[in-house]
Amino acid sequence: MSSAATPQPALLVLADGLVLRGEAFGAKATALGEVVFNTGMTGYQEVMTDPSYAGQLVTFTYPELGNTGVNSSDQEADAPHVRGVIARQLAPTESNWRSEGSLEAWLQEHGVVGISGIDTRSLVRHLREGGAMNGAISSDGSTPQQLLERVRAMPSMAGLNLAKDVSTREPYSWSSLCPASFDQRLQENPATPYKVVAIDFGIKRAILERLVAHGCDVTVLPADATVEQVLERQPEGVFLSNGPGDPSAVTSGIALAKSLVEHNNLPLFGICLGHQILGLALGGTTFKLGYGHRGLNHPCGTTGVVEITSQNHGFALDADSLPAEQMEVTHLNLNDRTVAAFAHRQKPIFGVQYHPEASPGPHDADHHFGRFATLMRERRS
Repeated sequence: MSSAATPQPALLVLADGLVLRGEAFGAKATALGEVVFNTGMTGYQEVMTDPSYAGQLVTFTYPELGNTGVNSSDQEADAPHVRGVIARQLAPTESNWRSEGSLEAWLQEHGVVGISGIDTRSLVRHLREGGAMNGAISSDGSTPQQLLERVRAMPSMAGLNLAKDVSTREPYSWSSLCPASFDQRLQENPATPYKVVAIDFGIKRAILERLVAHGCDVTVLPADATVEQVLERQPEGVFLSNGPGDPSAVTSGIALAKSLVEHNNLPLFGICLGHQILGLALGGTTFKLGYGHRGLNHPCGTTGVVEITSQNHGFALDADSLPAEQMEVTHLNLNDRTVAAFAHRQKPIFGVQYHPEASPGPHDADHHFGRFATLMRERRS
């Protein structure tokens, strides 16, 4: 049961001067970050623990948070990566057979600042018109003017390499399936698992679990891994993960991808930031979207073939920059026609901008993991 204590006031201040007043929840402090929005109706815990949201204050458009509580199985990392949470209202109590505690207590435990009582739909319209921008959530007594000065002194997300901040420091192995047995979705596996090296730019656990479900034995390496460190593990495929920040700033990852591309028969698969890094390594460029794509129902595909996808990104590949003789754009985001997936015309290399692992979201795109497994199987033959 949530606390019945007297609500404490909180402020949300945006870089353009907008000041919104609400009620504090979670940690009582000030959090600065890029204010973005997610339109999903479910999966708030997966969103909050996704490392790709590092450095951001996330607005949830669904009007109530916390109704299903929190549990250890639905986390994408050991702890939340969002800096702050913006909500219309919190559920007065959590009620779910899998719940292990309240959202309010969990956010307090992890030092995440929240504000409720905000007209989130109006705020989203403001962000759609003005673009994602820096902001602050505060419940520590700071004045709007003090917060505005701090917000305007913050750097833009453009140019920031945040992958180095969220990446593992040491290599580790992963062989676990999703802990929720009803969501393991096991696939036909080879007698000997495929040896995969995953580069951690902010990797979600659900991605590791889907790789295992498709027959992979995964070794995870840090974002600054060298090509020698990758190849000494004799991988049958290399996966480049999702992550936060500006892909063009992840220079070590781009350099690694360029080296791996030279190995003609080595399957490479990138998701989200990893997809962008592959595109940059192949000669493309990226740009910052106005307000990004974050939600669970984005249609992607080509004429006559559409899948509903889970998305979380603020940057995209520039389609016109991709060398047509090497790269084929296989999927477009059907909302704005930005690049949603590509494949190399001559090599076993492909990238997907959206999240085929979902978590949260629909399972339409899980076949991309199957494609990666197929490329490794063909390499064995």
